[in-house]
Amino acid sequence: MYYRINYMKHFLCITVILVLFSACQKEEGQGGQATIRGKVFGRYYNNSFSTLIGQAYVPEADVYIIYGDGFSYGDRVRTNYDGAYEFKYLREGNYKVYVYSKDTLDLEPSGVYPVIANVKISKKNQVVTLDDLIINQN
Repeated sequence: MYYRINYMKHFLCITVILVLFSACQKEEGQGGQATIRGKVFGRYYNNSFSTLIGQAYVPEADVYIIYGDGFSYGDRVRTNYDGAYEFKYLREGNYKVYVYSKDTLDLEPSGVYPVIANVKISKKNQVVTLDDLIINQN
């Protein structure tokens, strides 16, 4: 009987330790202190995409983020008046940030394609500033 009680104590201790270690390994996503920021820059064309009319940072563009190896977006933000966006409170890990661009070559059935930036956050308080995400508009 003593051995059985002693065995149960060891089993319980090992189980608690395993649960604590698994709780320390957090996946990508919200709940951290890191930030990803950037801007969306647009090239504006006429309706047939034959003539570039102008270029500027894009306000009110939807920007998406995928956490880790996910297949669908985990969060969405809109750019402000000067095309800037920011994803805050992220954990360490890998992310994909993307925005949709109009298809100027008419290759995509949907008429749009994603412009994607791969990002790695390797420090707890890291702030990553991405290069501009350049999209086509009409």
